Amino acid sequence: MKKIAILMVLVVFTFLGCKTTSTISKTETSKDELVFKFVQLNDVYEVAPLSGGKYGGMARVAYVRDSISKVNPNTYLFMAGDFLNPSLIGTVKVDGERVYGRHMIEVMNAMNFDLVTFGNHEFDIGEEALQKRLNESQFQWVSANVQQVNENGGQPFKIQRNIGNIPVKDTHIITVVDGSGMKVKIGFISVTIPSNPQDFVVYGDIYSEAERAYKSLEGNVDLIVGLTHLEVEQDKELARRLPKVQFIMGGHEHNSMLVPSGDAIIAKADANAKTVYIHTLTYNVETKNLKIDSHLMPIDEKIKSKSTVKAIVDKWKTVLDTRLKEVIDDPNEVIYMANPPLDGTDSANRGIQTNLGDILTKAMAESFDDPTDAALVNGGSIRLDDMLDGEVTSLDMFRVLPFGGKVLKVKMNGRLLYEILNYGKSAGGTGAYLQRNNIEESGIAGWMIKGKPLRMDSTYTIAISDFLMKGYDIPFLTPEHDGVLAVYDPKPTEPGSDIRKAVISYLKSLKK
Repeated sequence: MKKIAILMVLVVFTFLGCKTTSTISKTETSKDELVFKFVQLNDVYEVAPLSGGKYGGMARVAYVRDSISKVNPNTYLFMAGDFLNPSLIGTVKVDGERVYGRHMIEVMNAMNFDLVTFGNHEFDIGEEALQKRLNESQFQWVSANVQQVNENGGQPFKIQRNIGNIPVKDTHIITVVDGSGMKVKIGFISVTIPSNPQDFVVYGDIYSEAERAYKSLEGNVDLIVGLTHLEVEQDKELARRLPKVQFIMGGHEHNSMLVPSGDAIIAKADANAKTVYIHTLTYNVETKNLKIDSHLMPIDEKIKSKSTVKAIVDKWKTVLDTRLKEVIDDPNEVIYMANPPLDGTDSANRGIQTNLGDILTKAMAESFDDPTDAALVNGGSIRLDDMLDGEVTSLDMFRVLPFGGKVLKVKMNGRLLYEILNYGKSAGGTGAYLQRNNIEESGIAGWMIKGKPLRMDSTYTIAISDFLMKGYDIPFLTPEHDGVLAVYDPKPTEPGSDIRKAVISYLKSLKK
């Protein structure tokens, strides 16, 4: 894991029309100052520690939050989007139904989260599963630009309770009170990047909706804070448009950052709880000045776990381990050293050939005794949306390819292969974009197979995921197409019987 620097930033500024200044020196707390803490996470897909327990783990985060709360009861826990999906546990079926974030909601309820917003991946699991997760959550959701499709266009998502339906509001207010009775009202606004179009979701413009939410809070609260799931450049633009919003807790990027933008600070922690941000906010009720001290804290094996949360994590880990061992004996075996890191992000694998795509397709091509000419897998099969750095375990390959599936050996004519490759190229930015092995594009010669121009009248043997052969991403690609000459279905004992087994076997062979 990369070395994580502890960032200490002290920003002094005034909200709602007062002059802003900054300093790097601490001052003593005065009788007019109220101190409270924000613990920030974002983009957390796994409840258990990763890399054999080296980093992450929600039970550890719960211990950190509780330790801070013992010193300052005014401590609040936030999630800046992306926690229901993608997740390896989420793909497992329990009682005939995929988990789809149920484990995360159960853990987060036990951790007493205070406020969350939608990430783009929350909508991956579908409308029915998302509604169940909303209903199960015992914490507050907020969003100003995400709505559920209805006959009138859109309406706020609702949390269904016995007492009725509770809409997800545009804003949220927390009132902080200390032992002396001093109080500060904090308003939160939230917007989500519209990068995951779904037929049940309406995305409003992130800037105009944020401005609308801001105006509804202005004059009714002492401070306004952003809880967003945007690209950092969008966060910067939001800060530019709303100069009185001086603090934004954001998500979407998976690497930690503390970015100044004008008078604002934008904070993002590392994905999968490798780190959390602990923000100490000191508000002067007389001068209306706010000081922020932001500390990036590594979450690793040195930190204890909260026992009640760990029990829930362990329950779900047992479910996962049982299913994994049906496919592989030792999920935690280190099978590869990723240096440089392997790029498993959605944005890359759905738009360019990646080093992770190289490995996956090379493994597919070599999963048969007889040689193949090339290999193809759709970028949407890669569900990690993260980087793999350093030690890579068998478990990591399940995280990369949680749905599994077979590797088929397909004989096809050159014309069909040409159509497939062109379709994949045109689908850049979507899950239908193709990661490839032994296939390159030349500006002069067109598609090249094993270094030679593709010929329409030739026959090629391609290792291909069974998902692609079902016609889901490429509608015309099915076994019935007249360009398909033969399909070989691997035996249960062959690596190609599960694409994850094929990749693990290939990576282990590199160590010999």
